[in-house]
Amino acid sequence: MNSSLLILLQLLLAHVITDFVIQPDKWVRDKRRNKSKSKWLYIHALLAGLLSYIFLMKPEWWYIALFISFTHFFTDLWKLQFSTDTLKIFASDQILHLFAIILAWLYLTSNFENIIPFIAGILNSQTALAIIVGYLIIIFPAGYLIGKATKKWQNEVQDDLRQNSLDSAGRYIGIFERILVLTFILTYNLSAIGFLIAAKSILRFSDKSELGARKQTEYVLIGTLMSFTFTIIVGFLVRQVAFQ
Repeated sequence: MNSSLLILLQLLLAHVITDFVIQPDKWVRDKRRNKSKSKWLYIHALLAGLLSYIFLMKPEWWYIALFISFTHFFTDLWKLQFSTDTLKIFASDQILHLFAIILAWLYLTSNFENIIPFIAGILNSQTALAIIVGYLIIIFPAGYLIGKATKKWQNEVQDDLRQNSLDSAGRYIGIFERILVLTFILTYNLSAIGFLIAAKSILRFSDKSELGARKQTEYVLIGTLMSFTFTIIVGFLVRQVAFQ
């Protein structure tokens, strides 16, 4: 294995074990209640550095362990200033941890000078840009397009959807299914799309005896077929441009 990649994996392993494997709920509750006064916040940060030091197996890199502990402490302390641990806060916290890990990795592997060439390589790569644009299209514009196309039917099922569905669930289901379909197309796993369609067909929003269930089902099917059709077209266009 490439030694540079090995170092990154060692640092990531230390982080995952520290944050998700050996941190009990008692520590999390105490940190949230006492913030900077919680002894578990300091122990947790020290463990992050200690595990990084152990997994790197290079005694001369002790300063990297200190850097990881320092950044881990202040990132967690920042997170604790919020009253609730929402998805946005959790994601931001993990991104900051990952950023610190990448900085340490770039320093250890002397790869700072390769950052700009790497970005330039992506921006000058037809394949990379086609794939990035494809995913952005099916995640963002596709949702708006399908929403506009099905607008005339939304009013007929709006009350049922509001009462019997999770808030914004349909939008997120659509995003993830389009990501899966595009991924299947780009990786030449076209048969997997059939399994995804079959799995989606099992979906039931309400009992068929309920008033408006047929309209609701038809609305969902229309949206699903539009979503799949749009993504399949985009997928084949991306393949044509990216892999020609």
